[in-house]
Parts: sequence; structure tokens; C-alpha cells
Amino acid sequence: MPDCRRLTLFVAVLLLASAPFGVARAVEKPLWELGAGLSALSFPDYRGSDESRLYAIPFPYLIYRGEFLKADRNGIRGTLLDSDRIELNISVGASLPVNSEDSSARRGMPDLDPSVEIGPSLDINLWRANDRRYKLDLRLPVRTAMTVRNGMHDIGWVFSPRINLDITDVAGLPSWNLGVLAGPMYGSERNHEHFYSVATAYATAARPAFDAKAGYAGGQFLLSLSKRYPKYWIGAFARWDTLDGAAFAASPLVKTDHYFAAGIGIAWVLGESASRVEADE
Repeated sequence: MPDCRRLTLFVAVLLLASAPFGVARAVEKPLWELGAGLSALSFPDYRGSDESRLYAIPFPYLIYRGEFLKADRNGIRGTLLDSDRIELNISVGASLPVNSEDSSARRGMPDLDPSVEIGPSLDINLWRANDRRYKLDLRLPVRTAMTVRNGMHDIGWVFSPRINLDITDVAGLPSWNLGVLAGPMYGSERNHEHFYSVATAYATAARPAFDAKAGYAGGQFLLSLSKRYPKYWIGAFARWDTLDGAAFAASPLVKTDHYFAAGIGIAWVLGESASRVEADE
């Protein structure tokens, strides 16, 4: 099992990067908010694993609404280009570490180190309602992936174009925000090798050697729901992926052609700035 300190960091990134929480009309908000939260999460060891882990993990809660750098429920991003319909943002992601001795498919192989992903995302608004309660975007993030244990090591790139729909006050419920995301995923050979290749030295009768290639990495579908109260925030997400037709689908490490992850979280706001900025939340 990965240690809690490392999980705290990666869950904080995952919660921000994985769930496209809804966007409302612009209002005055604090420049920054600081707090703490607790999450309950269920994640497979990796995409294609048939073994999942449950985590109950505390995490830091930070909102920053700067002019060029933002960290909020839409993710961690730096705005490089901002127009009425097009934004060029910085996009991040992360994966959790896996102890191979706890994974029947990987037993005897090296552990999977935790990784972070960072890169630009071209976000194009396709449609929005006049009151901005409904917003449909095309997001085109391209990220470089790196492991972060014992130094940083490049493990290729990932590209995950997706359609994203945000709905504010969903079903007439004030301040409840729904996010829906769907799209294909692609990865480089080095990225797929990191998760799905089996070197000859680790091959067995039940786990033949396999050399993963670049290409299609399956599709993803994600739902998220959140609500902000004056002094705390609650949210939940569920993600389902299909690996059918993926370039690495024949790997002996792929034990199932689907992936399901879910989580709920609550965060308490412990402090905020006196200065206010206009924010679309």
C-alpha cells in the first residue's frame, strides 16, 4: 500500500484534476481560500487492473483565483490565452503508486511509481446559455508524464480530447453543479510501456513478455456533482473507462477491459483573503 503522505498529495491533485465541477455566472469571490478536507475513494491499481483499493485520506483544500494562475474545482491551471471562446491553460493530472506485491498481476515486477502529468490544454467553448447555467466545451489537453519517486523520470505523453458539459443549479437545485465529461485517450509508447509492458526478466508461464506500443488508450466517461456552502464544500465523482481496442489491450497485465473509480469528499474553509475578485464559479 502506498504511504499516506504520498497519497495525500496525489489525491489532492486527482480530486482537482479528475472532476470537471460546474461553472456558474461571474460573482465576487475571495482571492484565496484555505482549508482541509477528507475523502473516501475507490481506485483500481491501474487502468486494466481487476483489483481495487479503498482509501480514506485527508487532503489540503486550496482555492486561488489569480489573474494568470488558478487552483479551483475546475482544476489547477495557468491561463496562457484567454478570449471569449478560447483559453490556453496549463493542465495537470496524476496517478497513484502501486506496490506490485499487493497486485496479483504484477507480483514479482517492479513497483509502479507515482506519476504527475503536466502540459497545455486548448479549451474551446462550443456553446453556452445566455445565463451561463449550461456550458459545453471541447478540451484538448496534451501532458508530459513523469514519475516522482527518487527523482523525476520521463514516461512519455498522454493526449485526452474530451467534450465537457457543465450545468449549474442542476434539476432546479440551487448551487448544485453537475459536470459530464467524455472522450478518447491516447498515449506514447513510453507511457504505455510504463504501465503495460512485461520485460523478459519478469515473464512467467501465466504472464508472457509483452511490448506495449503507442496509440489509442481507450475511452473515458466521468460524472461529478458538487455544492458549495458558506463554510464547507461537498463533492463526488464517478469515472468509467473502456479499454476495448486499446493498443495495450493484449497485455497480460490487462485483466479487465473496463475501469471504474469513484470518490466523495468534504472540505472545510478555515480561512480566506479579504480581497475579492470576479470568478466564474
